[in-house]
Amino acid sequence: MKRFRKVYLEISNICNLKCSFCPGTRRTKQAMEEADFSILLEKLRPWTDFLYFHLMGEPLCHPQLHHFLELAAQAGFRVILTTNGIALPAHGERLCGAKGLHKVNISLHAYEANNLTIPLADYLDGCFRFGVQAQGKVIVSYRLWNQGGADAENQKIIEILHRYFPEPWVTEPRGIRIGQKVYLEHADKFEWPDLQASQKSQRVFCYGMRDHIGVLCDGTVVPCCLDHEGDIALGNLLHEELSDILETHRARAIFDGFRTGNAPEELCRRCGYATRFTKETP
Repeated sequence: MKRFRKVYLEISNICNLKCSFCPGTRRTKQAMEEADFSILLEKLRPWTDFLYFHLMGEPLCHPQLHHFLELAAQAGFRVILTTNGIALPAHGERLCGAKGLHKVNISLHAYEANNLTIPLADYLDGCFRFGVQAQGKVIVSYRLWNQGGADAENQKIIEILHRYFPEPWVTEPRGIRIGQKVYLEHADKFEWPDLQASQKSQRVFCYGMRDHIGVLCDGTVVPCCLDHEGDIALGNLLHEELSDILETHRARAIFDGFRTGNAPEELCRRCGYATRFTKETP
């Protein structure tokens, strides 16, 4: 079994929206070049079977997205895309036939988190038509991760969703199954880690470094999917081997710290998402 269940490979940190729940990034805007992408694919092959094409950024905005999907499939990876859905009408048909595409997460809560001029019904039509078209081909997950936040439109969204995916809807561990391989997920809004935020807890457990890592679009390796600024830069996979990066003192300290429930990194102690894991043990 490969060490990591998934790796977040950020192909771009450029986004077409500015969601209120997302901290964005101050890093230089960058879309990964094919040469770098190919190097990273080769270096990640021994470590995982699943790649998420984001950490920050909107993957559907990358000009070589479909080519990258082909390269990833040829290398034996299964890819997960997380999108705000705005560009789905332009990409949906090709995505449905993309080899290696395992799942598409669609963040429906992005609509209310922006001042969009497009009507809600039009936005949802693009998102839901893709789900209908993709049924049985790839997993589609419609996310409403805004409970406790901007969620005034949720009921209307669900009412419209029923028109595209009539009942019965079946509750399952991964969410509500509304179609063949199509799901609806609810979750609470969470606070992203930030070095300027107040400390949440000294005691922290996280799955970062345990079931996943992140690789930013410049090759920087980070311990988790929420290190949006690369504050915990462990090394650069374009110039180093992952085995060496994971054996550095800093990387080992993070892994061992989570095992005992103590986070050595300031960023981890200021992560609102990690608080939900504090009672868990590896």
